[in-house]
Amino acid sequence: MIDLHTHTLYSDGELLPTELWRRAQVLGYRFLGVTDHVDASNFEMVFARLQAAADSLKGGAPPYFIPGLEFTHLPPAMIAPLTAKARAMGVPLIVIHGETLVEPVAPGTNRAALEADIDILAHPGLITLEEAALAREKDIFLEISARKGHCLANGHVARMALEAGASLIVNTDSHSPGDLISRQQAERIARGAGLTEDEVQTVFENAEALARRLAGV
Repeated sequence: MIDLHTHTLYSDGELLPTELWRRAQVLGYRFLGVTDHVDASNFEMVFARLQAAADSLKGGAPPYFIPGLEFTHLPPAMIAPLTAKARAMGVPLIVIHGETLVEPVAPGTNRAALEADIDILAHPGLITLEEAALAREKDIFLEISARKGHCLANGHVARMALEAGASLIVNTDSHSPGDLISRQQAERIARGAGLTEDEVQTVFENAEALARRLAGV
């Protein structure tokens, strides 16, 4: 299993980074992206803590721990400047909290995120075909979410991505221990979004390539 969108108690999750990592290990995860919620007030502090956790786990058993950030509920005009600062700090994995159907995310967030230097647009809700095409051009992954509420637009996201040729990824957006899932369940969620078996395999092959690039392995 590859999961590049999870949370710890450094934002609104329930576990320490190493606790989350251990639970993912038991479920057979190979790559774990930890992307706590941040804005201008805390992104430097949160990344320093996640990097420390990643450093403590280097060279051990899988999953490979990838420290990252999820910029959340930013005014769209702030997305590009803050993600640029994060990249300058060496943040390998940047996720943007997209225009989910279940939260009042500012309109224009999806577009601003796709114009910035990011890796994943999380739960992008009613993303447009034009935005999905921009994701393809920028090599940004669009998320199929396993999380309650955020998953409501999975079918639409998958359809837009397939039509535009954009890459998809299945993530848990885990906040609690019970949010982590198996590879089999992730495949079922992708099928539930309308993907064929061949398309599901392509999703996981692309996710593997992304995870390896982010991890530098």
